[in-house]
Amino acid sequence: MLKPMKIVNSQQFGRVAVLMGGTAAEREVSINSGTAVFNALKRKNIDVIAINVSDNPITALGNQPIDRVFNCIHGRGGEDGVLQAILEVMKLPYTGSGVTASALSMDKLRTKLCWQGQGLSTPAWFLLKNVQDIDACIEKLGFPVIVKPTKEGSSLGMSKATNREELQAAYVAAAQYQCDVYAESWVQGAEYTVGILAGQALPVIRLETSNTFYDYDAKYHATTTQYHCPCGLTPEQEWGLQTLALQASDCIGVEGWGRVDVFIDLQGQAQLIEVNTVPGMTDHSLVPMAAAKLGIDFDELVWRILETSMK
Repeated sequence: MLKPMKIVNSQQFGRVAVLMGGTAAEREVSINSGTAVFNALKRKNIDVIAINVSDNPITALGNQPIDRVFNCIHGRGGEDGVLQAILEVMKLPYTGSGVTASALSMDKLRTKLCWQGQGLSTPAWFLLKNVQDIDACIEKLGFPVIVKPTKEGSSLGMSKATNREELQAAYVAAAQYQCDVYAESWVQGAEYTVGILAGQALPVIRLETSNTFYDYDAKYHATTTQYHCPCGLTPEQEWGLQTLALQASDCIGVEGWGRVDVFIDLQGQAQLIEVNTVPGMTDHSLVPMAAAKLGIDFDELVWRILETSMK
């Protein structure tokens, strides 16, 4: 059960700007999220404007009278600390994590290093600086592996490799995203995601896809992806996963809301994968899906997230 809402009058929020779009590869997803959030805030009688950022967020914000920001910009430029730093300088309260946590969580490798330092389990990995690192990677991790760009979301640039040729091709594909690339040991097991809202964990969702993994297509296009909530774990196991998700997000300083992705491998060990500090917010996204299991509809969820900007 979530705590009661703190704000009862929409006027207490002042004028809210929903930022969406951005220049990252997730621009289309961001516009979908931002539009859904904007419409929800309108239905809640909140004074709200939508701002589609296509270049410089400072220019986009302009000199408009704004009291706070609901950030719906996914990926680099919106989820990585850059926008958060701009809003800090402009003294505009905003939803989500601050500069440090946003920057850390956007960089999957730095996130894993933080978890490792805290003694939290995450799959083994190998940093691929160039194609000459392929053999050393194979020696350390073997196969299969999943190759990822460190600073992209929505599974963009990710691919599975089961042999040397596939690993090299996966590296080339991930390197196109202009950031570090790493290979991670493939986890055999079940995939889960845990939403975080105002310091509390939402019901766990188990993801099931007929694709090779939960990729961009499985997230946004496929009709075969299944979302299990209840997730099928015992109450004790689910509580353990929720507790781990809170530890994982606290470790890197996540504030307001977010989502932690985790596998449970065949030995029953939870393996942390990544944290999203600006999760998708359409009516079919994961955080709204989990909140609905607590009787929180989309509009109330958006209100609750906006509440977290009231420091």
